[in-house]
Amino acid sequence: MENQTVVTLKQGEGRYFASGGLWIYDNEIGTITGRFKNGSVVAVQDAVGRALGKGFINQNSKIRVRMLTRNPEQEINEDFLRFRVRSAWDYRKSVLRSTHPSPVSPEAERILRVGLGNLGIEYRDVSACRIIFGEADFLPGLVVDKYSDVLVVQCLALGMEAFKETLVELVKQTLLEDGIVIRGVFERSDAGERKKEGLLPVKRFLGAPFDTKVEIVENGVIYLVDVENGQKTGFFLDQKYNRLAMQRICTGKTVLDCFTHMGTFALNAGLAGAQSVLGLDISEFALAQAEENARRNCLQDRVRFRCANVLEELPRMAAAGEQYDVVILDPPAFTKSREATKNAIRGYREVNINGLKLVKNGGYLASCSCSHFMTQELLAQTLREAARIAHKRLRQVEFRTQAMDHPILWAAEESYYLKFFIFQCVEDV
Repeated sequence: MENQTVVTLKQGEGRYFASGGLWIYDNEIGTITGRFKNGSVVAVQDAVGRALGKGFINQNSKIRVRMLTRNPEQEINEDFLRFRVRSAWDYRKSVLRSTHPSPVSPEAERILRVGLGNLGIEYRDVSACRIIFGEADFLPGLVVDKYSDVLVVQCLALGMEAFKETLVELVKQTLLEDGIVIRGVFERSDAGERKKEGLLPVKRFLGAPFDTKVEIVENGVIYLVDVENGQKTGFFLDQKYNRLAMQRICTGKTVLDCFTHMGTFALNAGLAGAQSVLGLDISEFALAQAEENARRNCLQDRVRFRCANVLEELPRMAAAGEQYDVVILDPPAFTKSREATKNAIRGYREVNINGLKLVKNGGYLASCSCSHFMTQELLAQTLREAARIAHKRLRQVEFRTQAMDHPILWAAEESYYLKFFIFQCVEDV
């Protein structure tokens, strides 16, 4: 993959890279010497010729070079990729390990065992987890999720296409060392970001076909995940510990879970002993999955779902005087670009105003954003405005972010995207 091409930055450019990021933008480059194909690994140096490392180049993208290493002597070969994979997996085993795992049902433990191989039950949170998170694991543009004994791969960068299948095999080999046998790999490279790289969407088996509906266990809840047709790679693993945090609050409560998707927060509330739970979502496909998952966990009598446009349904429910002990707002990203942030702020403010109106005095609101353009400070400001308009006083219980298998690489702002607030509505003002 490597050649003799050298990318030289303009004087004073490369500040994002110098601060810890992995991207070199098109307008930061002064000269490119040597012949190359898009996707090739190239050397990068600053304006005075000081070597900065190596990355892969793509002239179709404004992110012109995605860096793989800051060591200019490092060869980008299979040993290098094996090191990256092993480091990523060792990190997950370390941070996701529970020394006091909470009890699970015999059926849930059976499912967990499939994805744990020789690992003990204290490693149960690696049964379903993100193994590789792109830039945060120094493999830019690549995501690998593990659902029990199935891998789902998403490749969003041209340069990573050349390494993709090698990396999949290295992941499988690394897991096998812990006795975890992967029975199938599915590629979900069907995200719109690929267009920016000059790539077509891809959705296919990598290897032999298999049943793409996979059982996993998270926080004691059993889910059937459809890795072929579900959102993103099939499931939202990043909210794992936020859902667990809500279990503590929802016991004995009436709960409204908005944008419930597969019913993940709703089912965690039900498992925790909520009095009743209502999940709302506009997708009939997602709600069919949610209802199936409720049945799998014997929660269908306590947890129910309704198909509705949440943005329209919340004002109607508030006007009807409905009230809940706990309201959970987990909307899709209202913005995927910096330019659309102003409109997104209005969207977040509106949904939180209406959500707050449904919370009883003394009740709880959980509200989040999954857009990295909606910063923690911006979301907090928006929630403050929503509380003022809704005449609610908020007492913060805690602030959370994405699960540890989606690590945040400081200075790589794109890796920090999920913000999750839990409040108590202490009184009207």
